[in-house]
Amino acid sequence: MKRLQVIGLFVATFLFGAAKAQTADEIINKHIAAIGGKEAWSKVNSMKMEAGLSVQGMDIPVIIYQVHNKGQRQEYTVMNMTGYTIISTEGGWNFSPMEGHTKPEPMTADALKAGQDGLDIHGDLLDYASKGHKVELQGKEDVDGTEAFKIKVVRKSGNEVVYFIDPSTYYIIRAVNKMKVNGQEIEQKINMSNYQKLPEGIVVPFSMEMPGAPAPVAIKKVEVNPTLDPALFKPAQ
Repeated sequence: MKRLQVIGLFVATFLFGAAKAQTADEIINKHIAAIGGKEAWSKVNSMKMEAGLSVQGMDIPVIIYQVHNKGQRQEYTVMNMTGYTIISTEGGWNFSPMEGHTKPEPMTADALKAGQDGLDIHGDLLDYASKGHKVELQGKEDVDGTEAFKIKVVRKSGNEVVYFIDPSTYYIIRAVNKMKVNGQEIEQKINMSNYQKLPEGIVVPFSMEMPGAPAPVAIKKVEVNPTLDPALFKPAQ
């Protein structure tokens, strides 16, 4: 009997260790499959999203331009004034005439570093190892009633992000970025929902919400692989 107990303990320990070693990658692989698969995403080189948010009865149009690993521009219009945020491999700038800006202002080094992590259209989890990122499964955590898988990613840059993945859909429902602002570490939380499949086969969230923000961003239209003028990712002179 004692021998059987020892064998049983050995088998249980082996199976637990094997499951623990495979779980993070299994979850990530299911996530990649759920959002369209590696092959479909590998064909995505640029995107244009038309979105909007409603603040105190005022509709604010937002346009997001992205070129994979090169640049991103978020443009918004309030009371006939258009502002933008640009992040590229060459630098980052904010221009907000609503706040009295008369010309684009350079981002801080910390903000630029954090923003450049987001230039990867394919996301951190697709081919994470070849990108130099490290992942760690940190169990599960409740996200508004969903016991989501919690996967921590330490990017090649050193910045960290934690993704919460719904076990029923394998979509990311929350991302928590850790970043430094003025020497202080802060967390930026983004909730994602209303995932929709595009004609190109990829699946993307059509609703993004940051707690504390005045309203969620609702995506209205997505173009995949549009030709984008490189000037979009340079500040106006």
